[in-house]
Order: sequence, then C-alpha cells, then structure tokens
Amino acid sequence: MPLSKIQFGNTGRRNLVINGAMQVAQRGTSSTGLGTADGYFTLDRFLMNIGATSAGRFTMSQSTVTDLPGFANALKLECTTADTSIAAGEQLTIDHRIEGQDLQQFKKGTSEAESFTVSFYAKANANATYACELFDVDNTRQITKLFNVTSSWTRIILTFPPDTTGAFDDDNALSLNLVIGLHGGSTYTSGTLNSTAWASVVNGNRRGGITSFFDSTSRTLEITGLQFEVGDTATEFEHRSFGEELAACQRYFQRISGGSDAYSVSGKMQGSNSIDATIPLNVPLRASPTMNSINSRAFHDGGFTASSSTTPTALQFAVNDIVLAVNCAGFTGLTNNEIANWGPTSNALTIDAEL
Repeated sequence: MPLSKIQFGNTGRRNLVINGAMQVAQRGTSSTGLGTADGYFTLDRFLMNIGATSAGRFTMSQSTVTDLPGFANALKLECTTADTSIAAGEQLTIDHRIEGQDLQQFKKGTSEAESFTVSFYAKANANATYACELFDVDNTRQITKLFNVTSSWTRIILTFPPDTTGAFDDDNALSLNLVIGLHGGSTYTSGTLNSTAWASVVNGNRRGGITSFFDSTSRTLEITGLQFEVGDTATEFEHRSFGEELAACQRYFQRISGGSDAYSVSGKMQGSNSIDATIPLNVPLRASPTMNSINSRAFHDGGFTASSSTTPTALQFAVNDIVLAVNCAGFTGLTNNEIANWGPTSNALTIDAEL
C-alpha cells in the first residue's frame, strides 16, 4: 500500500472551514432586507451569493443555540419575502471560499487524490431539500450532493469522491468554493444533478431537485458545526477557541472601531490634501485590502486639524506584514512632509481582504 494511503487517523488540524461553529461576527450579528446583492453581511467567512435579481428577501443572523449540546451559535436565515416567480438566473447560496495553498493535502489532480468530506448540523422550520456543492475554481469543475433538513437538528455527512483531474493552485487565491445551495432558477436546476463524479461545470446540473428557500415567508434554516476534511470519514467537529477563530477570520477582514479619538496613528502629510499613515494589523492579511469610506482627521501638535470623508487606499503591501500603509486624501490645507496623526472620527474602519 502506498504511504499516502496508509490510514494514520485524522490528527491535528482537520477542519479547513474557518468559523465553522459560527462564533465570529465582526460585521454584526444581524442583517435584514438581504437579497439584492452578494456580500459578507454577518458571520465571518460566509458569503451570501444572490445571482440574478429576485423578489426573495431574507434576514441573516448569528442565532443562539440552546438545543444542540456543544454549540452555542448558528448561522440563521429567515425568509421575509417569498419569490414564487423564479427567473432563470436566480440563486441563493451560502459560500465558504478556500485558498489553494490550504487544499494541497487533497492531492487533487494526481493518481493519489483523496476524498472530500463535508459535515454540519442543520435545522429548519420544516422539511426541505438543499444542495452542497464543491466548486473547483481553478479547473472549472464541480460536484453536488443533496441533503435533507427537518425541524430537528440533524448532522449531515456528505462524502465526495477524489478527483484525479486538475490540481489546485498553490497560492493565496480562491481555489475551492464550498457552496450550500438554497434556491435556483432554471439556469441551475434544468439538468441532471451531477452527484457521482467530478465533471466540467454545466450550470444546469448544479442544483436540480432542491427546495426553494424563498417559497414561503415561514422558511428558516440554521447551520452550525460546518467541517470540511480530507478522507471519506466525518470525524467529530473540531472545536477551536474563539481567539483562534477570530485570528483566522482577521486574515480576511478586520474591523477597527471608530468614534471621536477612538484611535490615531502616525503619518506624514503628502502635499496639501492627503496623508500617508501606518495602521497596525491584528494579523497579516491575505492580500492587499480595500477599505470603507470613513470620516477621519489629520492633526499635529501645533493644533492644526483637517477633516476628510474619503476612502483610504492601501499603499505598499506584503503578505506577512503586520502593518498596513494607507493613504487618505480629501483634506485641505495640509503642509507637505509635516508629521501628523490620523484616525477615524465616526464610523469604524473596515479592512477587507476576502476571497
């Protein structure tokens, strides 16, 4: 038997999902009126993918779990507006995106490729059938399996076969999308579900047979304990401390509280209208980030202050840096090369390096 196939047991870090126990919600614990755009709205690392415009609307929240021992939180969706006239390109999915360099142990694209196992706990207001898809972004290949939910917590275990075609790139870009499919138009449901072997993507074969989450305003779904691991066996959920999960999430997103004099960092005035500053990071970022528009001010010991409402932009970036150099424009009356402090005066600064 080749060494790679000897079963030593799953030890050490097994779960490739970050925030699988739904503990971290840097953006907030609840968001309403969703359904018009894609985005990360509440729980870290879970992207809501909408597709074409739909009449369906939903709320996403970090719910409190009291009836599933070992778990305190879940990702909860609640339908608030039904959609009974489904356009072809509509979809609603929960996406968990994974870097290629974190997937090399699957040996995908080789003769020794490994199986993939996804497991999680799910609960709904009523029986429903949804889809779990593995989507290989690097090679445009996918496979989907259906699962059933009931009004009680159930552990779903889905094992996907190895794929000897198409290796994952060894880098910090998106290679695999773990998708929970909850709603789809004919673009995604008109064909035969591709559930037995990896294949080149045919959109019509990706969601066939699922219940529409938007078929009634009474629809709810809760998910927790999401685990993705190498091999054909689902092991017990790997609990990690809140601190570990937060640090892992902050590779992709960091939120720095705003408010008057909440914090300031050193910088240097560039010409009369912008300032370069250096922000300390909680952990190094995955990639050069984007930031949100904030109200900020530049000031120095001479008593001079100036305000701006312009979005900061990243300057020099290195993957392992623990500081982020930024430039913020939109000021007036600055003095070139003067040393100053810079910081937000109202809303929080968000630093986004998501996949």
